Amino acid sequence: MSDAMGATGAKTPWHLWVVGVVSLLWNSFGCFDFTMTATRNEAYLSSYPAEMLDYWFAMPMWAWALWVIGVFGGFLGSVMLLLRRKIAFPLFSASFLAATISMLVGTLDKNAPRMEGAGMMSAMIVIIAVLFAAYAWWLSRRDVLR
Repeated sequence: MSDAMGATGAKTPWHLWVVGVVSLLWNSFGCFDFTMTATRNEAYLSSYPAEMLDYWFAMPMWAWALWVIGVFGGFLGSVMLLLRRKIAFPLFSASFLAATISMLVGTLDKNAPRMEGAGMMSAMIVIIAVLFAAYAWWLSRRDVLR
């Protein structure tokens, strides 16, 4: 059996590697952003207005937990996708759900400071998260992931 064949015999499609690497890069930035914010890295956060920083650092623990699930769930989903594991779908799904809830809460919070372009970026994050989840689901249904 060749390395490109899985336990089920399904050949690894070339696009899995492209999507897997792109998702890993995308989600790595999310992890980096979270880490720099959570550690209050001065150089990284210097471009943000003080009211935004005050808002982030005053968020309740459940909001930070959603952020962790969103970014690290996506990162682990990417790793599992590259390893051709079915768990990629639940991880990407958790990432999507956490990102969606987090974005909705932020959007509906009348006290949240607003930054230009933040709404578009939030929508893009949620759309990309659902696309990664859908891709993992599709590969699972085709028995590419095991």
